[in-house]
Amino acid sequence: MFRRRFTLDAVPRRVPARITADSRYMLFVNGRRIGYGPVRGHFRRLSYDMYDLAPYLQEGENVIAVLVRYYGRATSDWMPAVGNARLGKNGVMVFEADLGGQWLVSDAGWTSCLGAAWRDDAHDPGLPEVVAGVPVESFDARLAPYGWTEAGFDDAAWLAAQPIVAVHFGARGRSQPPTDPYGPLLPRGIAHLSGDCRRPLSARAAVRDAAPDLAPIGPAARVEAAIAVGGEPDGALDGPMIVPPGGHGLIRLDMGRIVAGFVDFDLTAPAGTMFEFHYTEVPAGSPGPFGAHGGSRYVARGSNDVHRVFDKKGFRFAYLLVHGAQGPVVLNDFSVAEHLYPTSGDARFVSSDPELDRLYAAGRRTVALNAWDAFIDCPSREQRAWAGDAVVHQMVHLATNADWRLARRYIELSDSPRPDGILPMSLGGDVEAGEGFTIPDWSLHWLHGLWNIYRHMGDRDFVKAHMPSAERVLRWYLPYLTRSGVLQDVVEWNLVDWSALYSEAQSAIVTALWARGLKEFGEMAQWLGEQASAAWAGDLHERCRAGFELFWDEGRGLYVDHARDGAPQRPVNQLAGALAIVSGLAPDHRWDRVVAAITDESRLVVRSWMFPAPGAPPEKAGASFRQMILGGLTPDWDVEHQIVRAEPFMSYVVHDALARAGQAQRLPDLLMRWHEFLTDGYDTFGENWGTGTRVHGWSSIPARDLATYVLGITPEEPGYASARIAPRLGRLDWVEGTVPCPQGSIRVAFRDGILSIDSPVPVLVDLPGQAGRRFGPGHTEFVLS
Repeated sequence: MFRRRFTLDAVPRRVPARITADSRYMLFVNGRRIGYGPVRGHFRRLSYDMYDLAPYLQEGENVIAVLVRYYGRATSDWMPAVGNARLGKNGVMVFEADLGGQWLVSDAGWTSCLGAAWRDDAHDPGLPEVVAGVPVESFDARLAPYGWTEAGFDDAAWLAAQPIVAVHFGARGRSQPPTDPYGPLLPRGIAHLSGDCRRPLSARAAVRDAAPDLAPIGPAARVEAAIAVGGEPDGALDGPMIVPPGGHGLIRLDMGRIVAGFVDFDLTAPAGTMFEFHYTEVPAGSPGPFGAHGGSRYVARGSNDVHRVFDKKGFRFAYLLVHGAQGPVVLNDFSVAEHLYPTSGDARFVSSDPELDRLYAAGRRTVALNAWDAFIDCPSREQRAWAGDAVVHQMVHLATNADWRLARRYIELSDSPRPDGILPMSLGGDVEAGEGFTIPDWSLHWLHGLWNIYRHMGDRDFVKAHMPSAERVLRWYLPYLTRSGVLQDVVEWNLVDWSALYSEAQSAIVTALWARGLKEFGEMAQWLGEQASAAWAGDLHERCRAGFELFWDEGRGLYVDHARDGAPQRPVNQLAGALAIVSGLAPDHRWDRVVAAITDESRLVVRSWMFPAPGAPPEKAGASFRQMILGGLTPDWDVEHQIVRAEPFMSYVVHDALARAGQAQRLPDLLMRWHEFLTDGYDTFGENWGTGTRVHGWSSIPARDLATYVLGITPEEPGYASARIAPRLGRLDWVEGTVPCPQGSIRVAFRDGILSIDSPVPVLVDLPGQAGRRFGPGHTEFVLS
């Protein structure tokens, strides 16, 4: 904890300030909390945040207070630095503010105190790695100096803060940026996060005589143990809770929907009362995805027990296990200050089908809950920035949010390749820090994200800066390219999708994903005038196109997943055909047959190697997990006649294929499947069909599809130099909406045979069965026969 007092005769009109920290900071001015950061990223690209402190300052005495939390161990959104002899091994803070000609900087003039209240007794090292990355706070308020962020707090006993110098050959004793291991501090580059305050819709409580099981380390596990014995609380929470000696109390709060942000609470309880918090998407008695255990611990001070949990949580249900109370306990208030990326602009979608409109809203809400300082997978289980998942969030943002900075940040954050050129599967946290195996195809989705930026923003400098990494990703695959032109035995985790598919041996799916990357890389290289790079990618794509014939099944009119020793195998996933179309490997005269096959509902089945099939016992998941690691995948469906349905994530490619094949008018019907997620009060899309988290950003593609394929607004030229307007209503009677572009907003309405367009850029109107028509910017309206 750091404090800096100073006096102002008058408050300047503006007081620009910059701050960063390792690992995270929370900034206060005169007791008011005004900031949190920095954004996640590699420690050698540490960023700073900018604030204007003037609105929070006053004439006379002022204080700036900064809480810095150093995690020590890697988390899902922070990776420890490789420090030198002194710098990079402990918590540090850098601060400067211009007080109108007088500089206030992080120097020995600050006072400091070690935050003894934050303890390390809630981290469970036995948790599965997939859920162990989210920090679990343990806070003993008895050890926290109350009011330390206020100007009037007496810090006479605090010590002077110590400037830390870099110590290594060539360091020359520098204690200010740029220094190793952080390098030059970089601007944040994205908006500050914000959101609404959310409170529970309902609360239940129970008091039990039995002692709680405190053997589990984590607070969430303690809550689950209490529920396993005594069940869910079923009484009203309508007054003070009297916990019997040696017993415990249990409270369940239902927020009514998934929320994500900072947990705030106000308690009245005797000193030493312990509160174990469990944050979950579903009731605690239900199976959590991968055994998620989100929690925090709080020990009451005995007075002024108002607290904000330092790290953000995503959940619908919050449980409080109360024990050790020597008197009445009252929960005065509980809320969540949502802390999400802001939305700007006037994007919208409405149609003659309110159920489709609900899907559009649910897609936007799902992405919003997963748009933090990066696009993350889910706000609950992991909070990781996966290089592949985020391409869907990015596409939704490009279609629904006029602020595209986070869409760009996705490309910048993920451009952190391993020495061999492939990208880590997750960035700015424990996975990248571990430098272990990756999901290679996630890098190909990142390349698709770069292509999205080229198409939507047309920023030549930005695209050019990331082309070297894109080329290295493509070259990483070359050792696995056979003479016949297909990829074989690609190493590491070729996940592609949670749906059951074959990515080993000679893989149609992996080959086509790579070929899509080659095609998009070549297009960007051509646009940049890099002819040699474009030719290189084009030659490889042609080799793939010729070799891909191996996977064509003429009798069934589709592409199979894979071949072994040159012999095509029988299993088929939707993605083999969809990727064949979007990658340009399938000749267009086959497109209708392929689409007909992979969208035949009578043949589609839901299967996953990781998760049990619909109706199968939950323990089946364990066997499937072992199969994924050890091999020997055995299909339990009719591989001759049935086709595995893509899960929500890679459905984006299936929908791209339909649009490419001229069948986007089918999307209003196909998207209705996403309604299976919108039950029991949930207004977000889950991870998989029937399993997984209840709010997963990669499942949000209906919002993009409705804006870009049904409403039909896409870039015709890079950077929206002109727009393509190609509405495909299908069964809808009418549709209208707005999509952002760099020059403003493009509005389209198609109702009663009248197409109305308002656009700040020229448009190409593309209607089925008609030649394209071009119009200048402004208002265009015409009657269709």
